[in-house]
Amino acid sequence: MNYDNKKIAGLLFFVGTVQFVLAVVISEAMYSGYSVGQQAMSDLGNWSLAGNSAAIFDVSIFLLGVFVIVGAFFIQQIFKNRLFTSFAVLIGVGCVGVGVVAENVHLPLHSVFALVVFVFGAAAIMSCKFEKPPLSYVSVILGAVTLSALVLFIVGQGSSVFYLGLGLGGIERFIIYPAILWQLAFGVYLIGDSGATT
Repeated sequence: MNYDNKKIAGLLFFVGTVQFVLAVVISEAMYSGYSVGQQAMSDLGNWSLAGNSAAIFDVSIFLLGVFVIVGAFFIQQIFKNRLFTSFAVLIGVGCVGVGVVAENVHLPLHSVFALVVFVFGAAAIMSCKFEKPPLSYVSVILGAVTLSALVLFIVGQGSSVFYLGLGLGGIERFIIYPAILWQLAFGVYLIGDSGATT
């Protein structure tokens, strides 16, 4: 089977994203008393709160970061767009950082890595120039939702009004999941578009 750059990049994005989503589900199930609405997703990787099950989340998000960084190398070969590639690499670096520096290890540094992931989720918007409709439109919408939720998350500082009644964990997931859904869709798109000219 011939694996071109698009197929490899798409597979890396797809596999990395799927394993992370499954790890989050497993971690949430194993963490007794975990509140999706009230607790941050990073609590799943906090060893002092989640115990040994934190390893599942930390290893998974680390792997997601590695998959995205390696995928970005192949994306650069395809699109030759350093800005987009840089955004993808920064998402990956942020994920690796979140996995290595759990919030119970060094909260300020952990928060910086998480913010990097959140901010550069805007890569979803940038990807529209490489995609065909309707996915290009969907990518813009997902990126806009991520950035809008990020603004509410930062400005809200615990306010139920800014958090839209979803709680800390709920509004945070509106930052994370649109970006994750984009990574999944973009990965599938690249696999399906494999062999096509750019």
